Amino acid sequence: MASRTSSLKFSSLIIFSFAIVQLAIAGDPDILTDFIVPPNANGTVDGNFFTYTGFRALVEGDPPTAFKAMKASLAEFPALNGQSVSYAILQFPNGTTNPPHTHPRSAELLFLVGGTLEVGFVDTKNNLFTQTLQTGDLFVFPKGLAHFQYNADAENSAIAISAFGSANAGTVSIPSTLFTTGIDDNVLAISFKTDVGTIQKLKAGLAPKP
Repeated sequence: MASRTSSLKFSSLIIFSFAIVQLAIAGDPDILTDFIVPPNANGTVDGNFFTYTGFRALVEGDPPTAFKAMKASLAEFPALNGQSVSYAILQFPNGTTNPPHTHPRSAELLFLVGGTLEVGFVDTKNNLFTQTLQTGDLFVFPKGLAHFQYNADAENSAIAISAFGSANAGTVSIPSTLFTTGIDDNVLAISFKTDVGTIQKLKAGLAPKP
């Protein structure tokens, strides 16, 4: 069973790579060379520079107990610099969510490899678009819009692959941005039409655990 699951994940990665082409067309600014060699490489690279092995943990490790995003973006994979492409593997144990967030520099094209997901985004007119995805479905989250993913299945996990048309799409977590960055309690209380005590409870719940 484990071998079959690994083969499915590997095949899905290969198939999904073709879906990223259109995203990449309108991504980062064009570069004037084939690729960008980092300064510390002294102008010389080999095949290792173009290889990212961080996803091996996906097939070699144990499933996570909380939502986990494994990224291959510019920060993790310097060869992506100037290539207008990046990936993320999203693992959802049963009942977990990827909280509302935005990607300021790219749309997100999500391919559901296994399980089911409740997904949605809100546009600039405050219209909510939702869908229940089944294994094999694709869903696009438009660039810069707040969106989420939720595994509502009480028993089964879900796994998805997300492609971005930028090497550095960026992620702005809405809960963390609002409640862990030091915004004044009164500003938040007035904005959310609640009291300071409620805001402080939200901040305490989102604070990093020691």
